[in-house]
Amino acid sequence: MNNQRKSALGRGLESLIPTTSVAQEGERILEIPLDEISSNPYQPRFSFKEESLNELAESIKTHGVLEPIILRRITVGYELIAGERRLRAAEIAGLNSIPSVVRLLNEKQAAEIALVENIQREDLNVLEEAQAYRRLLLEFSYTQEELAQKVGKSRSHVANTIRLLNLPAEIQEDLVREELSMGHARALLSLSTARQLFYSQLVKERRLSVRQLEQMVKSLDQPKKRDKDKKSKAKSSHVRFWESKLKSSLQTKAKIVNKSKGGHIEISFFDEEDLARIMELLIGEM
Repeated sequence: MNNQRKSALGRGLESLIPTTSVAQEGERILEIPLDEISSNPYQPRFSFKEESLNELAESIKTHGVLEPIILRRITVGYELIAGERRLRAAEIAGLNSIPSVVRLLNEKQAAEIALVENIQREDLNVLEEAQAYRRLLLEFSYTQEELAQKVGKSRSHVANTIRLLNLPAEIQEDLVREELSMGHARALLSLSTARQLFYSQLVKERRLSVRQLEQMVKSLDQPKKRDKDKKSKAKSSHVRFWESKLKSSLQTKAKIVNKSKGGHIEISFFDEEDLARIMELLIGEM
């Protein structure tokens, strides 16, 4: 992790958890029985690699838990705020209790810490991050700007990450398996569902870079743009001239619409009296 990343995330984290030390001055590190600890309902992380957990469990057997987890007291026992991976590894290692710091936190603070800690440790996949952002926005009425400041990200990053949840389930699974990158997924967002699925498959089959996919997506709009420019150019010559003459003569809004073959004229009127006036101008007195 580079220094710039640490600095950006640190600003969001320091308002929730001091980064200089897990235990604040005057706080005690307690040994809390594992069976008294409940999971955090706002834990954004859903997947834990078994191999990585087993490696941590072996380390805990040898060296113990080197960094205490963070809990908050609830009606019965404690609720985990940060350190789920350490808690799971401690269970695998056969521990009965785990070093813990108990904090006075409300639900909103607990949700913030769970998210920020996972982001700082880079423990979340992109969809877990997106789901956590969306949940915080919905349940705690954050604006995207406020949430971005909390997690040390840009507002556009938060917005674009949440948009990934609009992708088809198949593409979301590809993201989790890292068969597609976030860059690939963002390039697909502007397409229809059918095209999203087609081009995501193409990326995997041809191992396309994000840049290559972006160029393909951009090329889809070029024929439409050329047709639009062609029509605009045709209209800008003689059609626009007659459109102007029609407006001036009838003293109302008028539009000449080009089509591949022929077209039609649209003339606006305000009421029946105005319609009669326009018709007299067009066909003479009735």
